[in-house]
Formats: sequence, C-alpha cells, structure tokens
Amino acid sequence: MFKKFIFSAILSILTFGSVFAAGFPKPKFTSTFSKNQANAGDIIEIIIRFDVPKGFHVFSEKSDCPEDDGPMRASIDFKPNATYQLVGKFYGIGDHMVKEDDVWHCSSGEFLDKGEFRQKIKVLSNIESIEMIFNGQICNESGCDNIRDAVIKTPKLSVAGKIEPTPATPTETVAEPTESNLDTASVNPATTANQTNTSATYRFENGKGVCNTKTFNGIQSAESTEDYMGLFILALISGFAALLTPCVFPMIPMTVSFFIRNKNRKIALRDSFLFAFSIIAFYTIIGTLVAYTFGATAANWVSTHWIPNIFFTVIFIIFAASFFGAFEIVLPSSIVNKMDKQVDKGGFMGPIFMAITIALVSFSCTGPIVGTVMVEAVQGGAMRPIIAMFGFSLAFALPFGLLSLFPSWMNNLPKSGGWLNSVKVVLGFIELAFALKFLSIPDQTYHWGILDREVYLAIWIVIFTLLGLYLLGKIKFSHDDDVPRLNIFRLGLVITVFSFVMYMIPGMWGAPLKALAGYLPPLSSQDFHANTGMHSSGVSTICGTPKYANEKLHIPHGLEGYYDYDEALACAKAQNKPLFIDFTGHGCVNCRKMEEKAWSDPAALKILREKYIVVALFVDDKKIQLPKNEWFKGNASGKMITMLGDKNAEIEQCYFGKTVQPLYVLMDGNENLLQPAYTAEYFNFKSEPFIKFLEDGVTNFKKIKK
Repeated sequence: MFKKFIFSAILSILTFGSVFAAGFPKPKFTSTFSKNQANAGDIIEIIIRFDVPKGFHVFSEKSDCPEDDGPMRASIDFKPNATYQLVGKFYGIGDHMVKEDDVWHCSSGEFLDKGEFRQKIKVLSNIESIEMIFNGQICNESGCDNIRDAVIKTPKLSVAGKIEPTPATPTETVAEPTESNLDTASVNPATTANQTNTSATYRFENGKGVCNTKTFNGIQSAESTEDYMGLFILALISGFAALLTPCVFPMIPMTVSFFIRNKNRKIALRDSFLFAFSIIAFYTIIGTLVAYTFGATAANWVSTHWIPNIFFTVIFIIFAASFFGAFEIVLPSSIVNKMDKQVDKGGFMGPIFMAITIALVSFSCTGPIVGTVMVEAVQGGAMRPIIAMFGFSLAFALPFGLLSLFPSWMNNLPKSGGWLNSVKVVLGFIELAFALKFLSIPDQTYHWGILDREVYLAIWIVIFTLLGLYLLGKIKFSHDDDVPRLNIFRLGLVITVFSFVMYMIPGMWGAPLKALAGYLPPLSSQDFHANTGMHSSGVSTICGTPKYANEKLHIPHGLEGYYDYDEALACAKAQNKPLFIDFTGHGCVNCRKMEEKAWSDPAALKILREKYIVVALFVDDKKIQLPKNEWFKGNASGKMITMLGDKNAEIEQCYFGKTVQPLYVLMDGNENLLQPAYTAEYFNFKSEPFIKFLEDGVTNFKKIKK
C-alpha cells in the first residue's frame, strides 16, 4: 500500500512538473481600430481583444496591491513611430476586481472568457501598423504562468491629410481630449434638428447607410434562445378546448369504438395510434407550410402593418359570431366526402384518412381556435407556427390514443349536452376580446387614436361582464339550454370572470394592471391618470425639446428622453452621460411587459432618470416621415428609408444584428458599448437583472472616462 502511495505521488509530481515545463495555454490577441478611416488629428482607439482559455484567468492592469507585491499586472509597450501619438494610458474593459485573500491579501483585476484593452491615440498620418508588446500573467487553480513579450500588431489605417507631431514624441502621452474634440462627428444638440446627412452620427456614404457593427468584449448582442414554452402551453390548452366543442366531443367515443371493435387487439391499437399520429402530422404540416410561407422576415410586417391586423380583427369577429350561433363555418362537402370514401379502404391508409376526415368535419368548431393559435404564432420566428400546431394537435389527438389503450375510461366521460354549446359561446367572448387586441396594434403604429387605453379597457370590461352574465344564465344564445341552477364548476368560472372585471376597473383611472402588461395599449395613451406620481418631477434632464415629441411617441413612466438616435447621442456627449437605447415598438407585447414589470421598479427609474440619456427608437412606426435630406438607401434592408420607424429598424439590424424588440443597448457618447445588447428574455421580465445591467453600464462608462 505504501509503495502504491509513493508511486502515485511521484507520478503526480512528474505530471504537474510536465505541465509547467510545457507552459500554460496562452491567449491569442487581435487588434483593430475603433474607426476604419480617420482624418489627421482625430482621436481614435486601438482595441485589443483576446480569448481566455476555459478554467483560466488573465490579470488586467488594475490592482490595489503594492507596486512590488501581488500578481503580475498587465503591461503594453507601444513601439514608437511618427504616424501617431498616445493619448492617456491603456485600460481594460470587462475585468472584475477579485480579492486575492489566500496569498496577497489585496485585489486585482481579472479577465474570464474574454478580455479587452483600449488605448487612445492621436492620428497624425497613414498608419501602416502599430506594434505592441504585451506582458502579463495567466493563472488557474493549480498555479500561474507568465505571458512574455507577446507581439500584437494593428492593421493599416487610411488617414485623410497629415499633420506634424507635437513636441511630445510618439511614445509620450498628450493630454486627455475634451468632450468637444473627442469625435469629429460630434453634434451640438441645439442644432441637431437642422443637421444634414453628412454630419449625422448614423453615417451615410453616397446616399447609403453604413453598417458599423458594435461589440462589447467582442460580443455584439447576447444570444438568447427564444422561449417557446408559453406558445406551446397556449396551443396545448387550445387543443383541449377544441375537444370540448359540440363538433368534436361526441365523435371521441364513436371514433374510439370504431377501432376497439376489431377483435385483433394489436391491429386495433395500431390503427388508433396511427390515427392519433396522423392528426398530429396533419396539423404540424399545416404549421410547417405557414412557417415556410411567412418565415421570420415577415413577422414584423404581420405584427405591425394595418392590412394583416385589420384582417385578423375581422376574422376574429367572424369567429366569435360563429361561436355565438349566427352561422357555421364549414368546408366544401366535396372535400369531406372524398376523404370519407378513402376511410373504407382500410389497412394503413384507413386510419390516416379518418384522421384527416375528422379534422375537416370538425372545422366549424376547431377552425376559429386553430386560427387564433396560428395568428399568435406567425408574429414571431419561423419555428413558432410549427410548435403551435404540434402543441394543438398533441392535445387534440391525446384522448383518442389514451381511450384506445384504456377503453373503460369512456364510461367516465361526461354526457353530451347543452354544456358543449356553452363552451363555444365562452370561446366566442374570448375571440371578441382578442379581436380588439389586433385592432389596437395598427391604431398605435399609425396614430389613429381611436382605441386609447381607457376605450380599450371599457370594451373589455363590457365583454367580460356579458360573459359573466351568460355563465349565470342571464343571457342566452341560440342552441343554449336553460340554466336552472349553477354547478360548482360554473360558479367558479363566474367568480373568476367577475374578479377579472373588478381587476380591470381601476385601470380606467390609470392603474398599471401589470398582469395584462403587453395586451393593453400603453399607459401613455390614456387621457386621465389618477396617479400623477408616475410623471416627471418637472426638472428637465435632457438637452432640449426632442424631435418628434409631439408625434404621439412616449417614453414610459414619465421619463424624459429622445426619439432620434443622432439627437440622443449628441445630448449624451454634451452631458457626459451614458446612453440608454430602447429599440421598441407600438405593438410589442414584450416591450410593455418589460416596462411594467422591470422599468417600473423605483430603483430602475432613478438610474434611468439620473444616470442616463434615454432614447426610445420605435421600429414599427408607420406615420412619421423623415425630412427629405435624411432619406437614404438602407444597407441591411436594401430599400429606400424615408420613415422614422424604418430608420430605427435599420440601425438595430446594422449595428446589433437584431430585428427583435425590445433590445436594450448601453453606450457612451463615442458609440462604445458598455454592455452587450440584451433582449427581454435575458432579464426574464424581472427588475433585478435589469437594474444590474444599468448599474454595470454606469460602472464601465466611468472606466472608459478614466
């Protein structure tokens, strides 16, 4: 045993020694300039980025340890030449101060995963390359290794003009620039409204927009997988609701009986499961065709343009009328009869055609429900219609498969009756409420002003009050039975509906109604607010009157800000504050949810009001036209940009590679990102991560200022 221990110890020492003999993995450095072109005399930045191997960290230049103590600090030596002068000292971005308690008893800056250093320079003439020598230290839990004399070279930089260097040599530093000379494209906020294309921060060349990708530590925007669970659950519930309609529910025992009457149990089970899978395949194929037809690129048009939204409004009203018993929506009988004839062929094809026949025959009840789910699905990514139809069909097919496995369960099914028609009528009220939602979207994007928040709420209150009275038996539709008494389930629905109505009533006086965030018009569209505390304190925190302020554009919770990127950036420079960019939309559900659930936190509002210049860039606005001297051909879209909403969408796609809203961006007055750009999914609609995002942006802004 002792010999084994000695052998293991020697082997461990040799292995550990061999690792150090080979050296730790070294980061690979890349270098770029903050601008691809510059004029002589411009102040620009050298940006040095590197990846840190997994499980390791690299020390930055920051440390509160004594000069001759602590970990080895990062250092960069810039080889002198006559084409540039250093401005200030280099600094790290994205590092974290860590207490080195075990050995040094002081704190040092550390980079994990990615690192970035920056150095400001004054450009004097064309730069062939600037050579830099990096020295530092890389460590993990087992130890540290030095990074010695790593050579880093910049690319070429074309410079217009040439100036002689100041008496300071290129290796010496000149004074830190002021805000006025930091960027030659700075704009005076007082004259922003009269600026031309050539002076705009969102740059144009020969009448065409220029895409200038923004990154933070090499990251453009945080990738977040879209959460499809909410859509899947909605589709699943809709599938179960479709089962409870009078067109479908009576067919369940008849269809299952058709399968289980076969004396060969294996064939009966095979046919029933083939039937269930065929239903799933039928609806999922429909979802796939819709996804292929619309795709992700059409989602913004479908969700914001007046044509599809008015169409959806009319369709939902028709669906509601059908559920109320005004008429039935049926497919041509010739199609149904052809499918029905195929059922008699038996074999494998019989159950498949029976599934298609059931789907077609039940269309008068399932059509409006499927349509509702599909309309919700097409307003997003290409995967949404497929997931929606799979969820709907899974719930729709589940009883057929389970009852074929357990035929005795059919004895527990409730008997058909008037309650099935009640299900249809309840769904009709819900369809009517959804119709209002789709009418509200173009009302906001086109500034019609016919469906402001209090009008919308008043109609919803009436709709759900009528639903409650119907459940009580005070209102009757065709095919309805009398309601001599309430059962427990129906009473529970009555209580739920009237509780919902009572919850909505304070919204008529400006209550935020956070549970409905995203489904109501914004609070700014309401004429009367009982809670005036949500508005600005009266002390202006911006540089002047914003452009487009009188065009029915609003920033939530009484925050002051801008609606034009160039104007907001100029004010951020003038006030020496970071910029908070909100890529938003009038018809954006997630935008309203974030504003009501995350922005509304007093701590978040305090930071936004005091620490940032806020700009809301509405990407779906269809009303506000740009001045003709600001029209340009979009680089990302390829079309002529004449509207404010299209310009904002172009900036989002060009700078951050995104077309989704909301997208939150923090940057300084020189367009340096202070954090990666994040969508709502990153914050999970909670205030805590949103506040941290804002605080980290302020911290990094102060670092860059130094």
